Amino acid sequence: MARYTHAVIGARPRVSVLLPARDAGSTLPAALRSLCRQTFPDWECLVVDDGSVDGTAGTVARDPRIAVVTIPQTGLVGALTAGLERCRGEYVARMDADDVMRRDRLARQVAMLDASPALAAVGGHVRFFPRRGMTDGLRAYEAWLNDIDSPGRVRAEAFVECPVAHPSLMVRRDVLERFGYREPGWPEDYDLVLRLLGAGLEIGVVPRRLLAWRDGPGRLTRTNPAYTLDRITACKAAFLAAGFLAGDESYVLWGYGGTGRALHRALRRHGKRPSHIVEVHAGRLGNTIHGAPVVPLDALAELSPGRLVASVAGADARAEIRGFLAALGWVETRDFVCAA
Repeated sequence: MARYTHAVIGARPRVSVLLPARDAGSTLPAALRSLCRQTFPDWECLVVDDGSVDGTAGTVARDPRIAVVTIPQTGLVGALTAGLERCRGEYVARMDADDVMRRDRLARQVAMLDASPALAAVGGHVRFFPRRGMTDGLRAYEAWLNDIDSPGRVRAEAFVECPVAHPSLMVRRDVLERFGYREPGWPEDYDLVLRLLGAGLEIGVVPRRLLAWRDGPGRLTRTNPAYTLDRITACKAAFLAAGFLAGDESYVLWGYGGTGRALHRALRRHGKRPSHIVEVHAGRLGNTIHGAPVVPLDALAELSPGRLVASVAGADARAEIRGFLAALGWVETRDFVCAA
């Protein structure tokens, strides 16, 4: 049974900060200090102590706006659900116990949601830390994420990676209560974003670095089986099959490298098979793969715009594909999507 402590119960705050924590005694104080320094003061914070054994709850700042929800260890989705049930704000801002908010994060996100009623949620740009030891891959991911600056870009990049950092997300509470969190066997944050987009809702982005996002060996992306590459590919395939490819058994696949092959296998499990495979690799042209002829780029001019999945790694390659298809009159998210 959860134990809930709150110093004061006042008027409903504009923002509820939902912050799950497990054995986060060494990082939680800094996270909460950054929250208490926000220029926007009308918030409450639900710290969900998910069965910690290191005294995490004892490190919570003595601020009347901060509540502690203590639950038996249940996992991230259970902790998020327990906290969401107690959120009272109009908006729910996510945060992790080892990250740090910029001083104007809440103010900027509230302003965007207030000004744009059509937005269901708003993210923000991030900066990974510590910088020492960062891999080239992580730097490229940070640059890609911080290049997304509008609802249109969020939707266009949705099948490349999760297009918004979950701990930077602020969601309208009624929307988040309606969709909730679940454990589908792949990342719960990516799952939420794709469900929102699949329902036709829009996600905005404040194009400023609002969150310092900690990277380390304990991140779920490195420790949780649901975050492995094959599970993320399964997530993309499930949503592509139910959305962009719904009603079509076949599609055109651009790319049969490692990325394209993995997505092809995952889509076959949903009964989706390519009618053609577009390739630039000379050794593959003229062949047939699982019944689909491998064709060159110029063959696309003879294929009417329909359903094409461009599954290639690398932002430069995707930019070239987007330009090529746009010149043919194909419209992104209507006629084709990019995936990785």
